[in-house]
Amino acid sequence: QVQLVESGGGLVQSGGSLRLSCAASGSRFSIVSMAWYRQAPGNQRELVANIASGGTTNYADSVKGRFTIPGDNAKNTVYLQMNSLKPEDTAVYLCNAGGISHATSRTFEVWGQGILVTVSS
Repeated sequence: QVQLVESGGGLVQSGGSLRLSCAASGSRFSIVSMAWYRQAPGNQRELVANIASGGTTNYADSVKGRFTIPGDNAKNTVYLQMNSLKPEDTAVYLCNAGGISHATSRTFEVWGQGILVTVSS
């Protein structure tokens, strides 16, 4: 079973930076893609950014130019570098990973527990 562990959230002032980390652990699996979503109170969950194993990235328009999603394939880890943070970036950020289990030959999708990012004005 693949599990995701997130870290790095917290409180930051507007204009500041934070870096989130998400590490996948388990046995006999390969990651195909990883992503960060976020959900603010009263809002739907939205995709922030994703990265495929080959390195292709995709960003929500609201974070382009401010956020990046570097990955470390060797560590099955993805980061979310958030710069120039705004109060509207306040949300619970959730890591998502999709891949293949070599034990079952089946695809999987897993979510992290979520981590709170609060940006004060």
